Amino acid sequence: MIDYKALQSEYEFDVYPKRDIVLTKGKNARVWDSQGNEYVDCVAGHGVANIGHCNEAVIQAIEKQSRKLITCSGTFYNDTKAELLQKLISIGPKSLKKAFLCNSGTEAIEAAIKFARFSTGKTDFICAMRGFHGRTIGALSATFQPAYKKSFEPLVCGFNFVSFNKFEKLVKAVTDKTAAIILEIVQGEGGVHIGTQEYFLQVQQLCQEKGLLLIIDEVQTGFCRTGKMFACQHFDLQPDILCLAKGIAGGLPMGAVLCSDKLNAPIDQHGSTFGGNPLVCAASLAVIDFMVENRLDEAAKKKGEFLVQKLMEAELSKVREIRHLGLMIGIELKEKVKPYIIKLIESRVLTLPAGATVLRLLPPLTICYDELEIVADKIIAVLQT
Repeated sequence: MIDYKALQSEYEFDVYPKRDIVLTKGKNARVWDSQGNEYVDCVAGHGVANIGHCNEAVIQAIEKQSRKLITCSGTFYNDTKAELLQKLISIGPKSLKKAFLCNSGTEAIEAAIKFARFSTGKTDFICAMRGFHGRTIGALSATFQPAYKKSFEPLVCGFNFVSFNKFEKLVKAVTDKTAAIILEIVQGEGGVHIGTQEYFLQVQQLCQEKGLLLIIDEVQTGFCRTGKMFACQHFDLQPDILCLAKGIAGGLPMGAVLCSDKLNAPIDQHGSTFGGNPLVCAASLAVIDFMVENRLDEAAKKKGEFLVQKLMEAELSKVREIRHLGLMIGIELKEKVKPYIIKLIESRVLTLPAGATVLRLLPPLTICYDELEIVADKIIAVLQT
């Protein structure tokens, strides 16, 4: 039998901390390792598999499109891409009229930065402490965590950080060089911290008064994860730029930047060889249709409340706080989280951290209630030991 861990370790330029299992198969909210062990997956590719692993609707869409056209240069029109662009604008906030398609969340942020600078003629951005926006140089510049950044400095200048949910701090950071404010509705990597409606409405009003662009990063919160198609819809926000990825294409690499009429990006100012290729567009169309037809926004809300209630009822002494919006759940512990993640793997439940002390759950939105019961029982058992 091939030792896949050894094989990958020998040849991979390894930038990821690894868990000691080889995943080989998945179906909906379950995955299997090379030894045949079965797990309930609350990682879902870091919140990618919103409609479950190997969703049949996506498989069929990929198969059908792969026999027609897989790649198409952005210099040509394409039927599948046109349909997806229309679909994205139809489900987004009313302020958004155009879209740019790319390959990932960090690329979406990079595009947003470029579009904002070009459209305003200004250079600076206000970002939030604990915020995470990606690992490429521009997106990393907008990310707060110093540990991610210090080895790559100097980064792009002009990014300023203020406390999240503290409007008075943000106001003081605005200057005549400020092009935009970049925020997450829920800070996923930063510990699952949720912004308040009052805060975001104040920020939106400030942007309107000062002529600033409002950039909302929904790479992790988008596509029904929080109980709405997009988390900004909880507050009826009308951003100027909405950055999307992760759950957009059923596991295929894709990102999108939805823009208002305030944004401009002329020919040759930006591009992407693979962005918006017909194959991923077909997958994304299938994903969105599946979400709408199966009301996954409502499912995420109800299932998140169900799971959190189960955990709250256990009154776990090691838990400081549980924060959630839909099926985006952060369990803040009073100690380091990594040992409990390892114990949960041994209990056949996959989870991930959000900082040093937060256990994060991002299961497929199609997870069933019996599986949520399993997750709750395993977490309770592990945290009681």
